[in-house]
Amino acid sequence: MVLSGVVLALALALPSVALENGLARTPPMGWMSWERFRCNVDCQADPRNCISEQLFFEMADRLAEDGWRELGYEYINIDDCWSAKQRDAAGQLVPDPKRFPSGIKALADYVHARGLKLGIYGDLGIFTCGGYPGTMLEHVKQDAQTFAVWGVDMLKLDGCYSSAEEQAKGYPEMARALNATGRPIVYSCSWPAYQGGLPPKVNYTILAEICNLWRNYDDIQDSWDSVLSIMDWFFTNQDVLQPAAGPGHWNDPDMLIIGNFGLSYEQSRSQMALWTVMAAPLLMSTDLRTISPGAKEILQNRLMIQINQDPLGIQGRRIVKEKSHIEVFLRPLSQAASALVFFSRRTDMPFRYTTSLAKLHFPEDAVYEVQDVYIGKIIGALKTADNFSVIINPSGVVMWYLRPEGTIL
Repeated sequence: MVLSGVVLALALALPSVALENGLARTPPMGWMSWERFRCNVDCQADPRNCISEQLFFEMADRLAEDGWRELGYEYINIDDCWSAKQRDAAGQLVPDPKRFPSGIKALADYVHARGLKLGIYGDLGIFTCGGYPGTMLEHVKQDAQTFAVWGVDMLKLDGCYSSAEEQAKGYPEMARALNATGRPIVYSCSWPAYQGGLPPKVNYTILAEICNLWRNYDDIQDSWDSVLSIMDWFFTNQDVLQPAAGPGHWNDPDMLIIGNFGLSYEQSRSQMALWTVMAAPLLMSTDLRTISPGAKEILQNRLMIQINQDPLGIQGRRIVKEKSHIEVFLRPLSQAASALVFFSRRTDMPFRYTTSLAKLHFPEDAVYEVQDVYIGKIIGALKTADNFSVIINPSGVVMWYLRPEGTIL
């Protein structure tokens, strides 16, 4: 409770809308290096996969040339391990001279020339999680100005090697410092993840005034177990988390790992659907140079992206949890539309699940046009009272987009 009071006192000293910067009105979309490429800095042994300017040049080319940019995937985000091991004589962060010889400004120019935006990583502490120079409180303004001069468009600020008190001061201070640069920089905070993600240590009303998006929970790993653990935490705590999200301020369950090694095809479809219904940022972390056609098709599903980017920005909720290990999720959308996700935790065989829109608390006497999000086809008109069945594959989903047709006379 002491920390909560510290946070509140600091926040009250801020402008009442500290980060009403007009940014991230829908969940940010793009690519991030961490989950797939981690802190691989051995460019001599592994030049193709190390954290270097070449990796980001090539991923920017892929976003620009392979249909990603037009769908909204616009951020190329550098994560940890990009900098030199020490600040320069003026106390400024500098990129590793061997791995980023052109400098971050040149990389930003390259990204911007392709109609994309550049994100970078910092850490509110003496070191980053990977052991590189962190941003201590005395460096907050300087680092914000450095990022702005370089042309950075998003900052992810981690929290390794910092205390709760430093975080309570530093995260709001960075919001002010970014705003003061005059450059629009989306601000992604890891603050709640370091405080357990829940009240009383985390005050989401205050957080939404400080950050555009925030990490609440554990880092994602390349496994189905990791996806399930994140999903379970988010939906178990949906009463706290769901109201906190909206245009300009989003819960971030971490990166999409579709196209890597740990998920089956069905599990990949499930992560995409569940992240979409959560109104989550869609930040891919995969090798876009070698991505499979199946993974690419999931990530480039136009209707899925339209649902994720819905301008109302309402985060969805789990509304049914059956003994049969079927779960149902609902996200309200603009123009009285909805997204429904039917998800199977089963591992045995496809399951036929029967229900009705009435049982899912849709308005009485309404008729909906139903479209299957993955197949794309219009299933037809469905009355609220009508029973229907969906067949859900093990660890898979069926996802529907529903538009109201009117009322029955």
